[in-house]
Amino acid sequence: MSSSNGDWSARPCLVNGELMPLGAARVSPLDRGFLFGDGVYEALPVYDRKLFRIDDHLARLERNLAKLRIDNPHTRAEWVALVRKLVAGLAVAEGAGDQLVYLQVTRGTPLPSMSARDHVMTQGIAPTVFMMVHPLKAPTAQQRHEGVACVSARDFRWERGDLKTTALLGNVLARQISADEGAVETILLRDGPGGGKYLTEASASNVWIVKDGALIGPPKSEHLLEGIRVELLRELCEEEGIAYALRPVPESDLRTADEVLLSSATKEVLPVTRLDGEPVGHGARRGKPGPVGLRLLAAYQRAKAEQSV
Repeated sequence: MSSSNGDWSARPCLVNGELMPLGAARVSPLDRGFLFGDGVYEALPVYDRKLFRIDDHLARLERNLAKLRIDNPHTRAEWVALVRKLVAGLAVAEGAGDQLVYLQVTRGTPLPSMSARDHVMTQGIAPTVFMMVHPLKAPTAQQRHEGVACVSARDFRWERGDLKTTALLGNVLARQISADEGAVETILLRDGPGGGKYLTEASASNVWIVKDGALIGPPKSEHLLEGIRVELLRELCEEEGIAYALRPVPESDLRTADEVLLSSATKEVLPVTRLDGEPVGHGARRGKPGPVGLRLLAAYQRAKAEQSV
């Protein structure tokens, strides 16, 4: 199967609720997701066939569908049932390892009586729902132990980073900057009011700094995605007695932070130990994972075991 020989085509997927091999999936070329990137998506981690923070992911999906005026084709319970159907479709040979469910809803395909391609949001058509599952590539033990390198760049993406849409070319271009440098992520900075640059996020991760033992992240805005781990890390900080704040993070705070962390569905909590070629941190911990990040990573693992359903 695909997990052993790299062939993804036999892995299960769902197209409008129908279970089939991924290699057999077909969507019309007139689908607005294909033509315009007119759709939203979610990536849901599944640990040992158990769903993690599924309600949070589906709540964000509902918010994004509403913002794009795409009809939500399913109730919350129906979405959960579809995810479970897809995960259950994994062949026995695939094992019960950790997986990532990709869920995409586009506005759909215009009817023959409609314009084949029109920028106006087409109404009265059924959304297209596509779902697939593939192995979750978590950070390696070495990356957890040593931390990872990142680079920074100007946040040149559009102004609606809060929308989790399938139109990800800006993020693709941003991620390629770090890939070309052999780094794990591109941390993005945007001009702020009154001058100066401020942290937004990374190309596919939320970004945090640690200052004087407190975990600090940028506040919610239209410039960055409301990551599921934002609320999760708030809960974990409360459990661990770690101060937590969302506030504007100027570039100077990023450059002088005690620790820098990435969070996402795949990275979980990952320490950044080099930024633009320079070690992160101070003193004996300079260039090494810090104590706050290590505590949060351990708490994250406990949450996975306790909160997955």
